[in-house]
Amino acid sequence: MSISKKIAYSAEATKGRIKKAFGRATHNRTLEAQGRADQAKGNLKLSAAKIKDAFKR
Repeated sequence: MSISKKIAYSAEATKGRIKKAFGRATHNRTLEAQGRADQAKGNLKLSAAKIKDAFKR
């Protein structure tokens, strides 16, 4: 996995964490749910890339 992809996937997960926290702080359920979805998507992509790398070796 290239470093740029790892950074991009981590940034996506971090964006989700921030969105989720902001949604909780403002009691906005929609924003919190979107944050959870973004965080899960970023973590899933990062995990898939790590698994792909493991099978390359």
